[in-house]
Amino acid sequence: MAYAGVAKRFFSNKQAVISGCVILLYFICAVGFEIWTAAAEANHTIAPHLAVSDAVYQAPSSSHLLGTDYQGRDVLLRAAAASSTALKVGLVSGIISVFIGVSLGAAAGFFGGKTDDIVVWIYSTFASMPSLLFILALALLVSRDFLSPALLGAVKTAAFILRVEPGTLAVYCAIGLTGWVTLCRTVRAETMKLKKMPYVEAAKVAGTNSFTIIKRHILPNVMHLVIIYFTLTFAGAVMLEVIVSYLGFGVQNAPSWGVMISDGQEQLWRGIWWELAAATGFLFILVLALNILGDALRDILDPKN
Repeated sequence: MAYAGVAKRFFSNKQAVISGCVILLYFICAVGFEIWTAAAEANHTIAPHLAVSDAVYQAPSSSHLLGTDYQGRDVLLRAAAASSTALKVGLVSGIISVFIGVSLGAAAGFFGGKTDDIVVWIYSTFASMPSLLFILALALLVSRDFLSPALLGAVKTAAFILRVEPGTLAVYCAIGLTGWVTLCRTVRAETMKLKKMPYVEAAKVAGTNSFTIIKRHILPNVMHLVIIYFTLTFAGAVMLEVIVSYLGFGVQNAPSWGVMISDGQEQLWRGIWWELAAATGFLFILVLALNILGDALRDILDPKN
């Protein structure tokens, strides 16, 4: 499908455009707060969304539109700043999932035989693992320094580049390592169908290298599936990070919707609802937009349409 045709169909779909604008707003917000925080650290000051005050549990007002939390921090700013955490976990885990899923799926579908058997065994094993327990276990291994010095050093370097804690980065990676199975199955099935197409058979007869065939003829024809899957994986990764942070194993010192929900639920009995409402509201809107965009892209990129 031509890029111009895809763009035309995308902009003619109102739901896709609105969802894309909402997601873009979250991205801008996330990048903006990351730059803001980095600049504050460079100047040895505290960014406004991290600053504490005496205005503890202040109700929503003109000065604090969504009130303040137990440390007097502005809830709206913290909820908006937590978009950067959602952005990081979505991108890191999504890229890991796509890389593993596409690589193994294409190899299994194209080569078949023992390669296919090994890949099927691997994704069957991962599919049978409790994802949440695996994520928590990997987070504990990193946060308690149970890894080898070389591996722990690599994790800390990557965490420094992404401006996250090592344990938090472990959560991001664990989500990616457990989320590739569905894409692998889909790419494997699609590759089995594509390798029987005349142009692929012609490339084989011409003596083209197998990996060149996969790169030129297989991968371009499964990219629409990858884009759709990445969008939906992004939403799932954000929700998983919220769950893990809510349980106390994810983000510790940075704004996170999971941490805000955990803190806010303890004060509901006192009528302090705004922290919980802000975190769930921001999460709900982002996940809804991602799912709507994924459904729209499925219709737009489907070769049958």
